[in-house]
Amino acid sequence: MIQQKQRTRATGRVTLADVARLAGVSSMTVSRALRGKRAVDPQLVERIKLAVSALGYSPDPAARALASGQSAHVAVLVPLLSSALFVDLLEAAQKTFRAAGYQSLIGITHYSADEEGLLLREHLQHRPAGILVTGFDRAEATRSLIANSKIPCVHVMEAGGRPDLYSVGFSQADAAASMTRHLLSQGRRRIVFAAAQLDPRTLQRLAGWRCKLEQAGVYDGTLAYLEAEPSSLALGGRMLERILRCIPNVDAIFFCNDDLAQGALLAALRLGIEVPKRVAIGGFNDLTGSDQMVPPLSTVRTPRSEIGKEAARMLLMLMNGQTPTHASLDLGFELVVRGST
Repeated sequence: MIQQKQRTRATGRVTLADVARLAGVSSMTVSRALRGKRAVDPQLVERIKLAVSALGYSPDPAARALASGQSAHVAVLVPLLSSALFVDLLEAAQKTFRAAGYQSLIGITHYSADEEGLLLREHLQHRPAGILVTGFDRAEATRSLIANSKIPCVHVMEAGGRPDLYSVGFSQADAAASMTRHLLSQGRRRIVFAAAQLDPRTLQRLAGWRCKLEQAGVYDGTLAYLEAEPSSLALGGRMLERILRCIPNVDAIFFCNDDLAQGALLAALRLGIEVPKRVAIGGFNDLTGSDQMVPPLSTVRTPRSEIGKEAARMLLMLMNGQTPTHASLDLGFELVVRGST
């Protein structure tokens, strides 16, 4: 039986050489056995497994990447994890990467171009095999950093963009236009676009709302109600009260995200404001709980999980030296009409 020997290395980290000494084989044999090479005698494989278990050995991914020229990590940069919006995307992407033998190095940018650049520089030190980033809008220095790294990169949550960039998402502007078109079809003409955070994708939704109202001949720039602070239920409630006070003839409010719309519906219920009779309320993203609101929230369902999965699959192809059939994959969206409109 293999017994654990006392470690003498100053760092205390068990190395491949430690496993080899305990198993009585060469380091090369250990490496081949752990990589599943069939040429290693089964009896030696069993001895090596016992040594690994006795010593508590785990491979050093940085050393392995340096030795093989291949990393087992993928860098994934998203703006937030406080919303189901990016959690859904990240879970689907990570599941796909893990099935292919890759770990995710997750970075949270907080919608900051400076923070995104800093995180990317830190992640590049780990020699990732691929990169997932959110959207196309970023600092020129960060854009150059990605290009010069020569590491495969896929952009998520937006489709189209430059033909030399790989992306998986949908048209934010078209999705917003679909909700605006629906509100117009219900006879609404004083339609406020209420937005928070004001990140690039929110501003694309603003453009979609504006375009559709201009086509209908009812656009009024004073109906854009924009707040720079983070999106939340509480903010949505405050926005509803302010909008009804400042724009008393409003007949519909299109919130840029469901958490705002959910907060507005809760405030309306508390204040005795009839929805949709007094004012129709629409949201965006179809977040958890939107179908349980009173009344249930009409919204735009976005394919976050599908985007995460397909973006990971596209990146895996690029990492394997394959060329995807399409550089940009548009997964579309779905208008979900419920009782709030």
